[in-house]
Amino acid sequence: MTRTDDRPLRAAVVGAGAWGTALADLLARNGHDTTLWAREPDVVESVNGRHENARFLPSVALAPGLRATDDVEAAVAGRDLVLFAPPSHVLRVVAASAARAIGSDAVLAVASKGVERDTLAVMTDVVADVLPGRAVVAASGPSFAAEVARRQPTAIVAAASRPGAAAIVQRALSTPEFRVYTHDDVLGVELGGALKNVMAVATGMVEGLGLGFNSRAALITRGLAEMTRLGVALGARAATFAGLAGMGDLVLTCTGALSRNRAVGEEIGRGRSLAEVLTGRDTVAEGVLNAQSARALAQRAGVEMPIVNAVHGILFEGAPVAAAVGELMTRAPRAEQD
Repeated sequence: MTRTDDRPLRAAVVGAGAWGTALADLLARNGHDTTLWAREPDVVESVNGRHENARFLPSVALAPGLRATDDVEAAVAGRDLVLFAPPSHVLRVVAASAARAIGSDAVLAVASKGVERDTLAVMTDVVADVLPGRAVVAASGPSFAAEVARRQPTAIVAAASRPGAAAIVQRALSTPEFRVYTHDDVLGVELGGALKNVMAVATGMVEGLGLGFNSRAALITRGLAEMTRLGVALGARAATFAGLAGMGDLVLTCTGALSRNRAVGEEIGRGRSLAEVLTGRDTVAEGVLNAQSARALAQRAGVEMPIVNAVHGILFEGAPVAAAVGELMTRAPRAEQD
């Protein structure tokens, strides 16, 4: 797709969690003919009947023109822009279910954040594998869905190897309250969005232990160093991790009260098991899933990531939280900069 004009698009958002719903609402309010695909029948009914996603984004009035469907092929057929926003671990299956109906000239955007556990592929690579030959854009940055839906000022990046594709997503989503910057370091943007969730789980654990601001600041800063080290080893640019998709998203997710990942870590820091914390949750804490992927990526690249290793040990190997934090603090002395 090579459009450079500002005419309204026919858009679809695939995935009706809080983030997908907020993005669909943005598109619809910008005048784009927008369909939202939801797996859950109650979400479809709520969006179409009450202009609200009562399950995942309650008490937020959605654009009256936004329509929802549980038929994924009907949602994406004939659309100029298809934006994927399901949890990272189901992105491949969801994209495959829609693939037959997506036009060959459609621009694809991915707002899911993560690294696929089996392949260690970032989300844009997953979509490109399922839907080859199309432009794929990563949309990432510090953005709680509820604040975006309430039109509070927010800034993100749209990253693509094809500048024109990133610009299409930028124009489609931009509003006076929602600023979209373009970027060309797709891998760095993707890794920033995935790895910061692991660091947010770690930050929550520190808070659950009752430790203070000094500890949190140290963890966030050293977490950024780990993210950057892995990203550079895999071919991303260090500067990307100092931007919105790196430091910006990391700070938000590690400090914001709306962070699911931080909340999960906090409960574990207080002594609950991972199974207890996750039982009955409608929403996914991506940091739990990505702790495994991040550790595997680091091992494959030969990169040292002690915070990621500590989180993995606590979540999946039975390591006590306090002991894992102590081990981080007693590692061999070293220079701050590599």
